[in-house]
Amino acid sequence: MLNLTSFIRFHARRTPDALAVIYGETRLGYAALQARIEKTAGFLAGRGIGPGDIVAVVMKNSAAFIELAFATSHIGAVFLPVNYRLAAEEVSYITGHAGAKLIFADAELAGLVAALENVILVDTVAQSDSTRLAGDAASAPMHIAGPDDLFRLMYTSGTTDRPKGVMHTYGNFYWKNADHVLALGLTAQDRLLVTGPLYHVGAFDLPGVAVLWVGGSICIHRDFDPIAAIRSIEEERLTGAWFAPVMLSAILAHPERGRHDVSSIKWVVGGGERTPEPRIRAFTGYFSQARYIDAYGLTESCSGDTMMEAGREIEKIGSVGRALAHVEVEIRDAIGRTLPAGESGEICLRGPKITRGYWKDPEKTRASFFADWFRTGDIGHIDGDGFLYLTDRKKDMIISGGENIASSEVERVIYQLGEVREAAVIGLPDDRWGERPVAVVVLNEGATLDLATLSAHCRANLAGFKVPKDLIIRDQLPRNPSGKILKRVLREELAD
Repeated sequence: MLNLTSFIRFHARRTPDALAVIYGETRLGYAALQARIEKTAGFLAGRGIGPGDIVAVVMKNSAAFIELAFATSHIGAVFLPVNYRLAAEEVSYITGHAGAKLIFADAELAGLVAALENVILVDTVAQSDSTRLAGDAASAPMHIAGPDDLFRLMYTSGTTDRPKGVMHTYGNFYWKNADHVLALGLTAQDRLLVTGPLYHVGAFDLPGVAVLWVGGSICIHRDFDPIAAIRSIEEERLTGAWFAPVMLSAILAHPERGRHDVSSIKWVVGGGERTPEPRIRAFTGYFSQARYIDAYGLTESCSGDTMMEAGREIEKIGSVGRALAHVEVEIRDAIGRTLPAGESGEICLRGPKITRGYWKDPEKTRASFFADWFRTGDIGHIDGDGFLYLTDRKKDMIISGGENIASSEVERVIYQLGEVREAAVIGLPDDRWGERPVAVVVLNEGATLDLATLSAHCRANLAGFKVPKDLIIRDQLPRNPSGKILKRVLREELAD
């Protein structure tokens, strides 16, 4: 028997008062959470929602977000979290393409769904308690699902094309939970900070609600704020977190960080992009009792396919770890042949937590697999010990004068400069070379940097053809919700 509420009900019977969810002043035990889920599920059923129907949420983080996710599952419907940072036209495309039958949206985001039908607005009161929407609705019975049944659609961030609807089954989700429990040693004593957006796998899945699977607690922040995150760690004695690199940078740079006790944190999982080595070392200096777990994963795999192992962080610095228990990782060439250790190619994944494909898009589904191996579109290599190293996105490789340049390799060298806070290297059109590497950087406060200094540093560490030919300094870099720098956007903005 599979359903998201199966494990909530289990803990509600055994430890009804154990703390499950913290959101502002709201503190929910497992029994209270289960009661809310069942009543909200009854409300959904009363609106005509049944097994297989799509329920979308266009919401920031809240207790209601979690309750709606579980209530949707409770009656066998399919949950569709939508990025609230998108434009109204993009939200319309996603909900229309998915075929959403009912849409919940925060009242403050009403403009995003103004042109859509079957919308329920969620005010600040209901954000803390979804049953405030339910009125006198009766609790609904649990729908019994199987491992191949669909429980969620998640649309990719669209770094290269229109968003694609990734299908997640209950089997995908439960095997993901099992792998993260094993890799992180999760128990009922874990208390997770959830400050990334819950519509994204980083917050919901890495390890996300797997902490509820084992009877622990999740502390939900509506938005990310570095000092609020630090204070919650101290006040709630939180033990773990997922931070996108840009979030971790903001915490490590905050002037008040030293005034708070963060010793309860045992681990932080990183994600979104390859984490620069200086940031990993800075993390260790601040979170002295914790380990930084560089990880690799994607929406199509419910996140977290590889993780760095305890004690190997310095020895294998620059790696995103080894495959988890039920994931296989291989490097393949353009026609699907497996490549040996040390040789770069496309990262391919296989295992029970990998999506079966894209919603209503058989052509893109077929193009994304070598037989049963999912093609990630990322380039990397595996060393002799099985540790994975990211090189680049296929589309972010720079070809200059016939030479391949991995932008991440150049970025790694640029990050060694103390003046640099963030860096992205892209290829721009060049009449002579085809493309030329260009560095786009954000500087630390008060710092200065010129092209001559950057070039001299890069020439001392890289082949000449890899040295950036131009330097552009910006206040910030465009990123998607998972923290990945949108190099496509930079290329488009700077192409002229």
